[in-house]
Amino acid sequence: MKRVPFLLAFMGVLSAGAVTLGPPGPTQQWGEASIRFSRFEKPEAAALPPKPRWQADPMNLVVVVEAGDHHVSLVDGDRFEVIHRFASRNALHGEMRFTPDGRFVYFGTHDGWVTKYDLWNLTPVAEVRAGLDMRNLALSGDGHWIMAANYVPRTLVLFDADLNLVRSYPAATLDGKTASRVAAVYDATPRHSFIVAMKDIPELWEISYDPKAEPIFDGLVHDYRMGEGLAKPGFLGVRRTLLDEPLEDFFFDQSYRHAVGTTINQGGKPVGAQVVNLDVRRRIADFPLPGIPHLGTGVAFVSKGTVALASSNLQDGALTVVDMKTWKVVKTISTPGPGFFIRSHENSAYAWVGSMPSPIARDAITIIDKRTLEVRAQVREPGRILSHIGFTRDGRYALASMCEMDGALIVYDARTFKELKRLPMSKPISNYNVRMKLSPSEGTTR
Repeated sequence: MKRVPFLLAFMGVLSAGAVTLGPPGPTQQWGEASIRFSRFEKPEAAALPPKPRWQADPMNLVVVVEAGDHHVSLVDGDRFEVIHRFASRNALHGEMRFTPDGRFVYFGTHDGWVTKYDLWNLTPVAEVRAGLDMRNLALSGDGHWIMAANYVPRTLVLFDADLNLVRSYPAATLDGKTASRVAAVYDATPRHSFIVAMKDIPELWEISYDPKAEPIFDGLVHDYRMGEGLAKPGFLGVRRTLLDEPLEDFFFDQSYRHAVGTTINQGGKPVGAQVVNLDVRRRIADFPLPGIPHLGTGVAFVSKGTVALASSNLQDGALTVVDMKTWKVVKTISTPGPGFFIRSHENSAYAWVGSMPSPIARDAITIIDKRTLEVRAQVREPGRILSHIGFTRDGRYALASMCEMDGALIVYDARTFKELKRLPMSKPISNYNVRMKLSPSEGTTR
């Protein structure tokens, strides 16, 4: 793959003095002019043929981020063979966002770069720098909008599908007096909107990309003296839900009416969880969770006649299961160590839970039976790191990332848990199938 145009574009940004090298400080700026100047588009992108250059099912393609040598591998999800491997930017996030047709994928880096890559033609087609310290990306369900959440500067940045800047939102209170890092942004496809959590202010935002979105009223609608009751456009406007405490991260229920997030106290410490109804725009429940819950990677599933939410824990060796009808903890399942992720598939009876944060159990993945809420099995790579589970389109195979410089993508039968194949890779940190967006029943990408 030719990287010269993208590298030259980046060098142009550096030579123009738009970037300060080194770790970004909280007050560093990266405004709309800098964003526009950083953008590069492949001149012949529009003429690329709308069909894959390779022989495989385009909706069963597995994309693997290899952090060891800054590459990405494309794997045939039927034959488990590498179709193509290409160089990426450094510090690539493990997560990625796919367009509905599976043709394009968006990658983001920790230092703010967003790349649009054509999986069918095996080439990058556009690139832009959204910020200096980026938290994550979200792609709209219709594939028309992409949102970048930044720590530095404290902004949300909206692009169209070709990474043209549409709007930059200051992440701040309505009066502009208090700014915040953006904790997370996720797409809520059934609502035709992005949902945004703020790390430093007690607000949850909803930004609708529905042109028919209802108008937004901020403040007291019965008091027109200061214009507080005047409507703002609902399309791409900020609809704020005011909370008592900020949310560190969050998870949707299956209806997308509720966001369930980790509550952060004034000292920045997790103190439990809260449930926010996105329709009435207020907190409707809260419940205690031990340790440092990681609700951003929660999984929802039907178990014992109810809908359950399972959440991993970054501090304790425990998986917490919550009844999503009563919002009560119904079970705590012991795991070998603290867990960063939990993943499942809608066609699978099992949830796979990693223990990567644990210094002694990071080589284990625990498999939970969603029907009985009991530990069913465990897979291990003694002395190695098993970090992330993905699935093939039909859920028949589970794919584990052995996160080592001499690592591998390990293929398991998702029903028998037997290893079937491994593909050598350089510190793979994530793998995702292009078949569809992850749903609450499968786990988020965080």
